[in-house]
Amino acid sequence: MKKFFGTDGIRGTTNTVPMTVEIAQKLGQAAGVYFKRGHHRHCVLLGKDTRLSGYMVENALVSGFLSTGMDVTLVGPLPTPAIAMLTRSLRADLGIMISASHNPYSDNGIKLFSPDGFKLSDQDELNIERLMETDLSQHLAPPDKIGRASRLNDAAGRYIESAKASFPRKLRLDGIRIVIDCANGSSYRVAPTALWELGAEVIRIGCEPNGININDRCGSTYPHTLCLAVQQHRAHIGIALDGDADRVIIVDETGHIVDGDQILALIAQSWQQEGRLTHNAIVSTVMSNMGLERFLETFGLTLERTPVGDRHVMERMRQCGINVGGEQSGHMVLTDFSTTGDGLIAALQVLEVLVKTNRPASEICRLFHPFPQTLRNVHYQKNCPLDNPIIRQRQQEIEQQLAGKGRLVLRRSGTEPLIRVMVEAETQNIVNEAATLMCSTLEDVIQHNV
Repeated sequence: MKKFFGTDGIRGTTNTVPMTVEIAQKLGQAAGVYFKRGHHRHCVLLGKDTRLSGYMVENALVSGFLSTGMDVTLVGPLPTPAIAMLTRSLRADLGIMISASHNPYSDNGIKLFSPDGFKLSDQDELNIERLMETDLSQHLAPPDKIGRASRLNDAAGRYIESAKASFPRKLRLDGIRIVIDCANGSSYRVAPTALWELGAEVIRIGCEPNGININDRCGSTYPHTLCLAVQQHRAHIGIALDGDADRVIIVDETGHIVDGDQILALIAQSWQQEGRLTHNAIVSTVMSNMGLERFLETFGLTLERTPVGDRHVMERMRQCGINVGGEQSGHMVLTDFSTTGDGLIAALQVLEVLVKTNRPASEICRLFHPFPQTLRNVHYQKNCPLDNPIIRQRQQEIEQQLAGKGRLVLRRSGTEPLIRVMVEAETQNIVNEAATLMCSTLEDVIQHNV
């Protein structure tokens, strides 16, 4: 059982465990020791988003790595996928992204990437945690071997060129008016610049970070701001990224939101038609709508489902050799171009179809009618009741009732004392009845400590 690492690195409220200066410094030392393999000069690439606490966490990590004799290359605010890409490009021994993704500014987190640009395995995280619990003083570098810190000044330009390379060279975005919402996060410079360099007319919102406004009523978790801006500016399309730009939500020209399932459907169909889709399958999570699954079936495609989390999606993609995966929330993993979720590259795939077909976003991004779906949260105090026999029995009963016409998914939140209850079915009445029954059973068990 991991003590510090969660579903996506280490994350929490700043200055509380596990997001403290002490733990960050200890992590830097432990990860530095763990990834010092061979006799070459070792280096870690370190980026962050725009949170005020990023300076504090960055300095703690830097001191930890330097004390082990590992050099640190600082790149400042850049998207998470840029850190993954640069880690590979620079042949770094480790990549670090300081970000709490779509969370408010009061939170922060630390994501780690191995030399190949993929997120660490569970075993790697466990091994690092074990080192953090030991006395690392014997592993610290002698005074003449302490690491050096330097800054990579052209990191943003390198990522922009990498992202643009995912868009066909023969195409341009001339005449396309795009509103982009960068959530006042890590993509506030690179994403609008990449679109502008491809020829688009770019209208920027959420591009004025001040340390505390990241994800604040903007970005992919609050797309309503973008919806209004698209209509106000009569844009052809809107793009909303989250704080570290590893997820994307699209808004069509009518101001309607397009979620990750519809984006997956569009990319899967486009790539299949061009012979780019591997194994006639894509990967998504248990949260993806059944409407997506049935749409894919009409094209002879398979939907591979995983637990929630882009790391689970990536693991299945690597196991099966599948090159398209993602989540309803907007995480899009396209391994032809990136080793982790990349909101900008996913948006460019949508724009490619928009330009090639010369059709409005409202048409190309509405490929299936989603099943009615609801997501409810049930709070518990100490012990998660999902293993309770009463809960298991009720879950089985509802699943039998929904067989062939709907789904029930229960899962424990990885960051809060909440049970997520997702129900989808052919009609809204069936959804409401099943969700209400499941939630009331959970609440009864929790209240009476059965």
